[in-house]
Amino acid sequence: MSTDTPVILHSVPVLRCAPEGPPLDGERAALDLVGDAFGHGAEIVVVPVERVPDSFFRLRSGVAGAVVQKFVNYRLRLAVVGDISARVAASDALRDFVRESNRGRQLWFVATESELSDRLRP
Repeated sequence: MSTDTPVILHSVPVLRCAPEGPPLDGERAALDLVGDAFGHGAEIVVVPVERVPDSFFRLRSGVAGAVVQKFVNYRLRLAVVGDISARVAASDALRDFVRESNRGRQLWFVATESELSDRLRP
């Protein structure tokens, strides 16, 4: 069974999700993570790319929008960690979405945990 782990990165409470957990495939999965984050007092949920299904990256599916909206509604941040370069290279819309997301504070796509740590550093 997978275990999501609460950690502190640069004074920020983080819920680090295990790679083998359930997929982040819609509103129900997002709400489950929101509940877990609240239970651990987390401000940001870190999901490995292995838990993000292809439908999330096909923006027309609406999965990404539904997931992100739940996090926005509950004032939690979401970070997807892992290599998505092939997906970004294959889709102009996804490339633009990732670029704009990474400019903000609500949703980040980072290649490594180290990159996430750098973003959270004061």
